[in-house]
Amino acid sequence: MLTIDIQTARRFILGKQGLWPGRRWRGAKGTAQAMRAVEYLQLDPLQIIARSQDIKLHSRVLNYKPAMWEEGAYQKREFFDWGGWLAVRPMDELPYWRVVMRREKQGHTGVAKIGREHAAAIKEMRAVLRERGTVSNRDFEMAARTRTQSYRGRKDSAVALYYLWRTGEVMTHHRENFERVYALSEAVAPAHLMSEAGDAETDRFLILKEVAFSGIARLITKADAYFRGIPFEKTKKLVETLLADDDLVEVQVEGWKHVHCALGSDARALQELAAGRVPKAWKPLETSTTEEVSFLSPLDQVSARGRAKVLFGFDYVWEVYKPADKRKYGYYVLPVLWGDRLVARFDSRFDRKTNTFVILGLWLEDKALGKDESFAEALACGFSRFAGFLGASKMNAKAISEPLLRKRIAALKLLGDGMVKQ
Repeated sequence: MLTIDIQTARRFILGKQGLWPGRRWRGAKGTAQAMRAVEYLQLDPLQIIARSQDIKLHSRVLNYKPAMWEEGAYQKREFFDWGGWLAVRPMDELPYWRVVMRREKQGHTGVAKIGREHAAAIKEMRAVLRERGTVSNRDFEMAARTRTQSYRGRKDSAVALYYLWRTGEVMTHHRENFERVYALSEAVAPAHLMSEAGDAETDRFLILKEVAFSGIARLITKADAYFRGIPFEKTKKLVETLLADDDLVEVQVEGWKHVHCALGSDARALQELAAGRVPKAWKPLETSTTEEVSFLSPLDQVSARGRAKVLFGFDYVWEVYKPADKRKYGYYVLPVLWGDRLVARFDSRFDRKTNTFVILGLWLEDKALGKDESFAEALACGFSRFAGFLGASKMNAKAISEPLLRKRIAALKLLGDGMVKQ
């Protein structure tokens, strides 16, 4: 068993996710590398300043442009999107996920229930897809369809298409304004990936995938893998086998009550970090997170779902679904990563009519940072790159109350192409 302190755990999880000590990928090729490294790229349709998945990749990839991930997914077919927990996954993993799709179809799930209740519409959509090639939900007028009460769609055609997608008969061919355009799976995926992996092999994959996604994971029944059809009575034995085979290693983080697991292949990186060294593969291409802050997306694995509190002592809740009078900070607040710590958060909006990036509020965990020259420089650099990513030609930082921080950000010169320099 490896025993590490919380700083080592934090740096390891950040590093595995490509967030520390700085960006180590670039452009379209780097985007594909980052998408593999994060294990799942969770998708969300909300576009307040930018979509969550684009913010997530911007914090990891130099010269990232919004929707660059779609090129790898829907043009090059290196990835596919799928799941009730909607995420983009590497296409070469498809044989494992086809096992999960089959389990959802055959098991006692909401997906199986849709299959029973909407059999006629499913048969119809299957025939329509064979005839037309590609189909979207918008191709079917509400007035001509049977209304449904499903949160997966308000008409039977939408629910039927969703069922075919969840059970693997169809895949996302491309997206239009984020809405899926479907095609039969054989028209999207390479033929050699359309078969299923073995069930035992898939169970191992799902456990290892869950650990890889978390970096350090406590394998409990709330974990993603346990919703993929792995029988509860098998999990303990399976984890024991993975530990015996050195595919997993046990990790005790000082101050944490429970023993966690990491991939056996990550043991060396953990040992290097514990010794105060940074793995060579993690070397930043340009600036480090100490020189330039990064902004985490609302759904980033390192900070979402209560993890920010555990790793950083940073109490972060995405308040987008809270009523306005119940929000403590704001509608679309992003955490600020400086070095290996979350030190602040900010709310903002992108006024597309005036092409202005507007900071609505900035909250520091430590008030002293408001007078810290190094932090002011790093924060200004972070906002500089972020405004360029958004394509903003103006920035409004009047809501920042700290004079030093406001002055440093106000000194940024924004060029017409959206790039920002000091």
